[in-house]
Amino acid sequence: MNKQFTALAAATILTLATACASVAAPDGVQASGGKLTDKAGMTLYTFDKDPAGAGKSMCNGGCATNWPPLMASAGDQPSGDWTVVVRNDGGRQWAYKGKPLYLWVKDQKPGDTTGDGFRGVWHVARQ
Repeated sequence: MNKQFTALAAATILTLATACASVAAPDGVQASGGKLTDKAGMTLYTFDKDPAGAGKSMCNGGCATNWPPLMASAGDQPSGDWTVVVRNDGGRQWAYKGKPLYLWVKDQKPGDTTGDGFRGVWHVARQ
Protein backbone atom coordinates (compact mmCIF):
# COMPACT_ATOMS: atom_id res chain seq x y z
CA MET A 1 0.00 0.00 0.00
CA ASN A 2 2.85 2.36 0.75
CA LYS A 3 4.22 1.90 -2.82
CA GLN A 4 0.80 2.74 -4.27
CA PHE A 5 0.60 5.90 -2.18
CA THR A 6 4.11 6.93 -3.25
CA ALA A 7 3.27 6.34 -6.92
CA LEU A 8 0.04 8.32 -6.60
CA ALA A 9 1.82 11.19 -4.84
CA ALA A 10 4.52 11.27 -7.53
CA ALA A 11 1.91 11.31 -10.29
CA THR A 12 0.05 14.14 -8.56
CA ILE A 13 3.22 16.21 -8.17
CA LEU A 14 4.12 15.63 -11.83
CA THR A 15 0.64 16.71 -12.93
CA LEU A 16 0.79 19.88 -10.81
CA ALA A 17 4.28 20.73 -12.06
CA THR A 18 3.14 20.32 -15.66
CA ALA A 19 0.10 22.53 -15.05
CA CYS A 20 2.25 25.24 -13.46
CA ALA A 21 4.73 25.11 -16.32
CA SER A 22 1.93 25.62 -18.84
CA VAL A 23 1.12 29.08 -17.42
CA ALA A 24 4.75 30.14 -17.31
CA ALA A 25 5.88 32.94 -19.56
CA PRO A 26 6.72 31.89 -23.13
CA ASP A 27 10.14 31.64 -24.75
CA GLY A 28 12.14 32.64 -21.68
CA VAL A 29 10.19 35.84 -21.03
CA GLN A 30 10.76 36.96 -17.48
CA ALA A 31 9.87 39.79 -15.14
CA SER A 32 12.77 41.93 -13.97
CA GLY A 33 11.87 44.71 -11.55
CA GLY A 34 8.25 44.44 -12.69
CA LYS A 35 9.07 44.90 -16.37
CA LEU A 36 8.91 42.10 -18.92
CA THR A 37 12.05 41.09 -20.78
CA ASP A 38 12.84 38.49 -23.43
CA LYS A 39 15.19 35.56 -22.84
CA ALA A 40 18.20 37.79 -23.55
CA GLY A 41 17.07 40.32 -20.94
CA MET A 42 15.95 42.88 -23.52
CA THR A 43 12.99 45.04 -22.53
CA LEU A 44 9.58 44.27 -24.03
CA TYR A 45 7.11 47.00 -24.98
CA THR A 46 3.42 47.51 -25.71
CA PHE A 47 1.89 49.84 -28.30
CA ASP A 48 -1.14 52.00 -27.41
CA LYS A 49 -2.57 51.57 -30.91
CA ASP A 50 -2.96 47.81 -30.29
CA PRO A 51 -6.39 47.46 -28.70
CA ALA A 52 -6.14 45.01 -25.77
CA GLY A 53 -7.77 41.71 -26.59
CA ALA A 54 -8.32 42.54 -30.28
CA GLY A 55 -6.08 39.65 -31.33
CA LYS A 56 -4.24 41.86 -33.81
CA SER A 57 -1.07 43.91 -34.07
CA MET A 58 -1.27 47.40 -35.56
CA CYS A 59 2.53 47.58 -35.92
CA ASN A 60 3.44 46.16 -39.33
CA GLY A 61 5.88 46.95 -42.15
CA GLY A 62 8.35 49.69 -41.21
CA CYS A 63 6.91 49.88 -37.73
CA ALA A 64 7.78 46.21 -37.15
CA THR A 65 11.30 46.85 -38.45
CA ASN A 66 11.87 49.33 -35.61
CA TRP A 67 9.70 47.45 -33.12
CA PRO A 68 10.33 43.74 -33.80
CA PRO A 69 7.46 41.60 -32.51
CA LEU A 70 8.10 38.91 -29.91
CA MET A 71 7.35 36.00 -32.21
CA ALA A 72 5.69 32.74 -31.18
CA SER A 73 6.51 29.48 -32.90
CA ALA A 74 3.91 27.34 -34.66
CA GLY A 75 3.72 24.95 -31.70
CA ASP A 76 3.39 27.60 -28.97
CA GLN A 77 0.05 27.58 -27.18
CA PRO A 78 -1.63 30.41 -25.24
CA SER A 79 -1.93 29.97 -21.49
CA GLY A 80 -3.31 32.21 -18.77
CA ASP A 81 -2.43 35.86 -19.44
CA TRP A 82 -0.32 34.80 -22.45
CA THR A 83 -2.04 34.75 -25.84
CA VAL A 84 -0.94 34.64 -29.46
CA VAL A 85 -2.06 37.11 -32.13
CA VAL A 86 -1.76 36.50 -35.87
CA ARG A 87 0.07 39.29 -37.66
CA ASN A 88 -0.77 40.71 -41.10
CA ASP A 89 2.08 38.67 -42.60
CA GLY A 90 0.71 35.47 -41.03
CA GLY A 91 3.36 35.33 -38.31
CA ARG A 92 2.40 34.60 -34.72
CA GLN A 93 3.20 37.08 -31.96
CA TRP A 94 3.02 36.77 -28.19
CA ALA A 95 0.69 39.07 -26.27
CA TYR A 96 0.46 39.62 -22.52
CA LYS A 97 -2.95 40.44 -21.07
CA GLY A 98 -4.17 40.99 -24.63
CA LYS A 99 -1.41 43.43 -25.64
CA PRO A 100 1.11 42.29 -28.32
CA LEU A 101 4.75 42.50 -27.22
CA TYR A 102 7.66 44.11 -29.06
CA LEU A 103 11.37 44.84 -28.75
CA TRP A 104 12.93 48.22 -29.68
CA VAL A 105 15.88 48.27 -32.09
CA LYS A 106 17.54 51.18 -30.28
CA ASP A 107 17.88 49.29 -27.00
CA GLN A 108 21.53 48.20 -27.03
CA LYS A 109 21.91 46.04 -23.94
CA PRO A 110 19.76 44.14 -21.44
CA GLY A 111 17.93 46.54 -19.15
CA ASP A 112 17.80 49.44 -21.64
CA THR A 113 14.39 51.12 -21.80
CA THR A 114 15.03 53.79 -24.44
CA GLY A 115 11.70 53.08 -26.13
CA ASP A 116 9.60 53.82 -23.04
CA GLY A 117 7.34 56.77 -23.83
CA PHE A 118 8.44 56.96 -27.47
CA ARG A 119 5.96 59.25 -29.28
CA GLY A 120 3.70 58.84 -26.27
CA VAL A 121 2.42 55.46 -27.50
CA TRP A 122 5.15 52.95 -26.62
CA HIS A 123 5.53 51.69 -23.05
CA VAL A 124 7.57 49.15 -21.13
CA ALA A 125 5.47 46.01 -20.72
CA ARG A 126 4.84 45.41 -17.05
CA GLN A 127 3.74 42.37 -15.14
